[in-house]
Amino acid sequence: MLGGTGEARELAARVPAISSLAGRVSAPRLPAGEVRVGGFGGVDGLTQWLRDNDIHAVVDATHPFARQITANAFEACGRAGVPFLILRRPGFTPQEGWLWVDSVTEAARHLPGSRVFLTTGRQDLAEFAACPQWFLARMVEPPEPPMPQRIEVLLSRGPFTVDGELELMRSREIDVLVTKDSGGSMTSAKLEAAAQLGVPVVIVRRPPLPPAEVVPTVEDVLRWPGLAGTGRSGLLG
Repeated sequence: MLGGTGEARELAARVPAISSLAGRVSAPRLPAGEVRVGGFGGVDGLTQWLRDNDIHAVVDATHPFARQITANAFEACGRAGVPFLILRRPGFTPQEGWLWVDSVTEAARHLPGSRVFLTTGRQDLAEFAACPQWFLARMVEPPEPPMPQRIEVLLSRGPFTVDGELELMRSREIDVLVTKDSGGSMTSAKLEAAAQLGVPVVIVRRPPLPPAEVVPTVEDVLRWPGLAGTGRSGLLG
């Protein structure tokens, strides 16, 4: 399995699998079963790994914005002749007034406020470096120093509550929320809090997926014919 999400951990507890994590978080939540950490060396390396390990099926249960590994896995499975399935949780339910953008770069150009609650992750922080606004940037891992004084970094991992998000946004006088369409319940509380406070939301659309079969739930994966008769699958991420 290509993992790194709550759905991947749930699936690993129910299907014998090798779970693969990208290794970008220093203390990840590990799934049950066998786990590998790190990259594969691109499409060629992943193709060879699938063959060397006699993988019979691959389920991509990575984050909706993990675009490169999904593309690589789709290509590698095609080369190796391995069945490939994408598990993607549904996105957030669109609300009136949300400003949808196609990239973090575009989000940085459309900030209708002066005090920004930024929840797009540390890898995207550089896109906002030239913006004049004040930022509360929440992430799991600390960014590379130094950070400008106008960026307050908050290290925290979900799930979050609506009451907690309301208190946080009020205490920092937030007037715009920037996030990604990650979906799921662990991080949706900030959207409800923003709605209650009348704070505008800038939300980054998900990147397009390769032309593979896609299912929204773990139960759908368990019914996937590609798992039938396999002793194990590979979950990569």
